[in-house]
Amino acid sequence: MRNLSPLKIALVQTDLFWKDKVANLAMLEEKIWEITEKPDLIILPEMFPTGFSMDARELAEPMNFTVTKWMRQLAVQTGAVITGSVIISEGGKFFNRLLWVAPDGKVHHYDKRHLFRMADEEKVYSSGGEVPVFELKGWKICPQICYDLRFPVWSRNRLKGEELAYDLIFYVASWPAARGAAWDALLPARAIENLSYSIGVNRVGTDGNSIAYNGHSAAYDFKGRQLVESGEKEGIFMVELDGEELLAYRDKFPAWMDSDSFLIQ
Repeated sequence: MRNLSPLKIALVQTDLFWKDKVANLAMLEEKIWEITEKPDLIILPEMFPTGFSMDARELAEPMNFTVTKWMRQLAVQTGAVITGSVIISEGGKFFNRLLWVAPDGKVHHYDKRHLFRMADEEKVYSSGGEVPVFELKGWKICPQICYDLRFPVWSRNRLKGEELAYDLIFYVASWPAARGAAWDALLPARAIENLSYSIGVNRVGTDGNSIAYNGHSAAYDFKGRQLVESGEKEGIFMVELDGEELLAYRDKFPAWMDSDSFLIQ
């Protein structure tokens, strides 16, 4: 059995300036420096530099440009991995791309698979085709973005050898208040069905398209018990995940051994 030391995570629930990278990066940097505990991982919302926008041609930037460099600098200064999604241009396409930036300067990414057609996201952005698993302090961590939450097959915690693929699944989001009940229901469902911790980080406020967001960023354990909940206010919410408790529960209740095998086309 692996040994998993506790993992401290900061959930950053915030309003965002509409399509204003300079203002958002300055605001978020100030908030991050207000964290009194030392986190291992800092999670920002979906499209945190701009808000959730279809104006990709106006707002996109290539990898290793302003936002990536900002994340690298803060990761080095805080000693924490920083993650959140950004509008990225690459190869003539646009991606809603989650960046995972470590203190050693390494950058990994995940491109949103399920594009929100009710906002015409699929007409602007290209869909991702792979689910990566990132590693931090021995933890295996699966990244997802907003609308992905509605598609459990995509995020299913399948066996890799004799172990499950990940220990924590997290979602960065711009999830509207109008559908908040689904957010509150699906986050613990993903934890229970995957025998993992589940975290969702959503924004608050109203964007330039008059869409309201009510936060409800939260963390759940493998039994679906809520560990932290943010309500509708701005703030940074800390949670510490117990890896040994997770592994012990999987050993005691090995439902994963009866899971179905399948391939995603």
